[in-house]
Amino acid sequence: MARERSIRFRLTVWYALILAAALGLFSGLLWLSLRQRLLSEVDRDLSDRAARFQAYVTRESAEVAPENLKDEMEEFCQALPPSDYLQLRGSKGFEFHFGSAAARTRTLRRQFQIGDESLQLEISSSLEAIDHTLDLLKILLLSLVPVVVMVACAGGAWLSRRALKPVDEITTAARTIGIGNLSLRLRTPQTGDELQRLTEVWNVMLGRLEAAVKTLSQFAADASHELRTPLAVIRTSAELALRRARSPESYRESMQEISDEAERMTRLVEDLLFLARNDARESEMPMATVDVSVLLHDVAAELESLANVRGVGIRITGHGAGERALTYGNEAALRRLFLVLLDNAIKYSRAGSQVVAAVAQGEARIAVTIQDFGIGIGRADLPHIFKRFYQADPARADGGFGLGLSLAETIAQAHGASLDVRSEEGAGSTFEVAFRAVRGEAGGRSNARVRCESC
Repeated sequence: MARERSIRFRLTVWYALILAAALGLFSGLLWLSLRQRLLSEVDRDLSDRAARFQAYVTRESAEVAPENLKDEMEEFCQALPPSDYLQLRGSKGFEFHFGSAAARTRTLRRQFQIGDESLQLEISSSLEAIDHTLDLLKILLLSLVPVVVMVACAGGAWLSRRALKPVDEITTAARTIGIGNLSLRLRTPQTGDELQRLTEVWNVMLGRLEAAVKTLSQFAADASHELRTPLAVIRTSAELALRRARSPESYRESMQEISDEAERMTRLVEDLLFLARNDARESEMPMATVDVSVLLHDVAAELESLANVRGVGIRITGHGAGERALTYGNEAALRRLFLVLLDNAIKYSRAGSQVVAAVAQGEARIAVTIQDFGIGIGRADLPHIFKRFYQADPARADGGFGLGLSLAETIAQAHGASLDVRSEEGAGSTFEVAFRAVRGEAGGRSNARVRCESC
């Protein structure tokens, strides 16, 4: 497996490659530009010389005898650079040469007319000086570019090390934070750049992680505390029953007590599993069109005997026979939601009062309200009643675990519904669940599924 390289190393390598490519491109363009400029100057100089020579030959041919013309041209060419080569040929056999052709030359050809004779002029200039200059420039560039790249790499490595030093500090600080000291936070550099934002995000994440760990620890501690009581009762009852021989009625009482506590513990474990699986988003439940009005009537009928024992009446308003209040939901989960709310309302109502449940349907919303006229909830307790294992006071505990309202809120959230409460201590409480209304036949199936434990 290839060895992993640090960001500093990769930054330096990329910086060096980009710089080398840029310098190579710059050097190539510089060399080509200078070469083109020098050749242009040679071409312009050759053009000037050819024009002067043409003018000179035209003028002298009119004044000098033909047999002396070559001598005059020879005298004129003495002023040319020694590296130049000149050749003039006529259509009637005239021919004149001056100088010798070099290995690499730049040549200009021009044709002109003198009288009835057509002359072909060819003038060349050596490129040795230009080649020498370009070779020197090439050597200079090839030797300097690597030096510049190496110096730049050293500077880039220093800069990247300096720029990434805060990252190393953040990494070192983060390694010191563990499950035992999640309250620690990274030092935030006030630079206004990406490192500051990264540190701030890290600190926010650590805060969320700390809160989650505290919640998990509290959840485990509360669950252990709640399980300890029924386990202790079961153990005590069993030990007392086994200590000496008893009558069948005494054994029956002990077994009944053990059965009651086992059932109580089973309900607690089921509630804990429901909450844990919902938190982990590991379960799904099928959704169907549910008539919440019919479901509310069914739940009220189930709890009628409990209400009668406590001397509390149940009255449902808002929807009559044949009217439907349809939403998408899991019938078992929604039944459990209404059971929790109605059961709480009955438990905390005064004898002789009524629990009023109402269903109100709008265009896009179905509101189910459950109102009791019991002891109410204190203002200090109201923000916490949906927390797990929270019990306002022993008077409201009534043998429960403090999980009912947390379960109700979890089910409501799983259905995309809202659960709100209004309460006045001594006057009673009103819980309202708002669902999304749908149109269709009750019992119709939907392909939608909600992440939640099937209740």
